Amino acid sequence: MATMAANIGMMDGAYFVGRSEILAWVNATLQLNISRVEEAASGAIQCQMMDMTHPGIVPMHKVNFDAKTEYDMIQNYKVLQEVFTKLKIEKHIEVNKLVKGRPLDNLEFLQWLKRYCDSVNGGIMNENYNPVERRCKGGKERNPRGAQRVAKSLQADNVANLALGPKQGRMCSMSGRDDSASEIQALSEQVSDLKHSVDQLEKERDFYFAKLRDIEILSQTPEIEHLPVAAAIRKILYAADVKESALSEAQELVTSMHSSPEEEVNDTEQIVQ
Repeated sequence: MATMAANIGMMDGAYFVGRSEILAWVNATLQLNISRVEEAASGAIQCQMMDMTHPGIVPMHKVNFDAKTEYDMIQNYKVLQEVFTKLKIEKHIEVNKLVKGRPLDNLEFLQWLKRYCDSVNGGIMNENYNPVERRCKGGKERNPRGAQRVAKSLQADNVANLALGPKQGRMCSMSGRDDSASEIQALSEQVSDLKHSVDQLEKERDFYFAKLRDIEILSQTPEIEHLPVAAAIRKILYAADVKESALSEAQELVTSMHSSPEEEVNDTEQIVQ
């Protein structure tokens, strides 16, 4: 098992599996309905995939399928790492990146996971595995006292409903308030998701801007700043017209490398000016 996992390198075909195929695989295997790879950031899906591939190896009662905070997510990844250790799988889990919900990191981990699971079961789903039942059992074992409190509360509500009779109007009013509270909670969750998406976009923007800034600084290095290729790079970086690409002009500058030295100097001076 460890050998199979170790052979899954970055150039393996696993990492060329598309996002849609990965989502379809997760949903079909675990009977879920996720639409984004970021929804696997909690680590619960990965734990259950290992539970399906190696029945009984994962302590499902420790897996939190409702994990929302990074702390709860990290606990799931600790369970997953313990499973890897038991199976002697030498796979480093980038927990700090995964819990941030970064699409690329979560996609790559799911791609690796699919490749690993397929290498164990030949890509055939375990027909005897009931993913919904396993999740429910995990939830019951994870919080048995809470389940008992809920059951007692429901019993008390049933008794109260039989005795209230004329107070149904008040109960309807309370039900209306509950519906409003549910709507507010749903809207709050949507706002939270939007904020999270904005944060991810800002991080990606800063990441690519930093790369462009590094290229700009490199092109201004005294050793190469007068070369046509450096001038061509700056031409693209400083292009102000968003509708037209500066690539053709940059390519013309690069072809000037075949000109005489005197022509190169003159061309470069014109560009800098």
